[in-house]
Amino acid sequence: MSTHSQYRAVLLLSIAQALANSCTSVVATISALTGQMLAADPRFATVPLGLQFIVTMAATIPVAHMMRSLGRRNTFFIGAMIGATGGALAMVAIYQNSFLLFCIANAVFGASNASALHLRFAAAEVADDAFRPKAISLVLAGGIVAAVIGPSLATVGTDLLAPFTFAGSFLFVALLSAAIMLPLVTVRFPQLTEAEVSGPQRPLVEILRQPITIAALFAGVFGYSTMVFVMTATPLAMKFCGFGVGDTAGVLSVHILGMFAPSFVTGHIIRRIGERRVLLAGAACLIATVAIGLAGIDILHFWFALVLLGIGWNFLFVGGTSLLTKCYRTAERAKMQGINDFLTFTGVAICSFIAGAVEQSWGWNAVLLGSLVPTILIVGAVFWGAPRQALAKPVSA
Repeated sequence: MSTHSQYRAVLLLSIAQALANSCTSVVATISALTGQMLAADPRFATVPLGLQFIVTMAATIPVAHMMRSLGRRNTFFIGAMIGATGGALAMVAIYQNSFLLFCIANAVFGASNASALHLRFAAAEVADDAFRPKAISLVLAGGIVAAVIGPSLATVGTDLLAPFTFAGSFLFVALLSAAIMLPLVTVRFPQLTEAEVSGPQRPLVEILRQPITIAALFAGVFGYSTMVFVMTATPLAMKFCGFGVGDTAGVLSVHILGMFAPSFVTGHIIRRIGERRVLLAGAACLIATVAIGLAGIDILHFWFALVLLGIGWNFLFVGGTSLLTKCYRTAERAKMQGINDFLTFTGVAICSFIAGAVEQSWGWNAVLLGSLVPTILIVGAVFWGAPRQALAKPVSA
């Protein structure tokens, strides 16, 4: 694929990523608050969001194989329509004041997330070896749009269809999900080669036992899970501290900006200093998040803590994804991409489920201190599995 074609494909994938992440940021802003409004017990406020991540987890491996059998474009289209259905069901749940239906709506939306996760892998496939780290990070940079659009739409939609609070926000989720299909219509996805379809594959256990694989998985799984654990508890903690929906939306907006703004340079940084240092920098940002969060509960403490949480996630997610492409052969791609996302969203689902209960039962400080455990595991895995020297030549991702 020519350089021009690569950049064009990455741009279109970045637009699709921006739309997908805008949906996710709307849901992240208001799902726990909507759950608290509909649930009989406020401790169940994050259960709908947890169900969303469970379905994402369950769908990751089937979606990876759908990408292989139906092709990238068709699978992305199916995922977009499922996301639109989830947004519509959430609106109906609010109209009917049904916590059960709201849980189902979140679960349906979770299936669409499993599809959107592959936008970064699609970027790796349309790029050559030299451009691949930048392509991954540039597609994720589309999330910057989500930092502005997502929380703003959540705020505008809160009373848009009054007296049905938050129904308008989920209307935006449905519309944005359907719009994901538009930029993907003209993307030229590479055709599967014979090596990808029938090439030699190692047993999964053999791949997973590689130190480099463990480092990549720990960075992606624990980095994403820690981010979700803290982010999911943030709206509840801020409400307890007396902040309104607008303040919460503002904090989540800068958090999402922190998640995706570094993507313009993360790929370049990885090429210059390697995945190892980028992953350690990401872990350092998570530790700084805890320190700032424990220092106080003013709005600025939430702002700076959540910005650093976002930056830490970016370094760990992009660095982990880049490292993962060095762990498998061409024919092992679908298997390892599916396993990676399955493990990631297993952790994310668990953390989103328990975040509300931890915050409601033991407070914000317990959430912050709890996030240190996976962060320490990341540091240990990176020191062990990602040595200073060159690890391996990138495979065709």
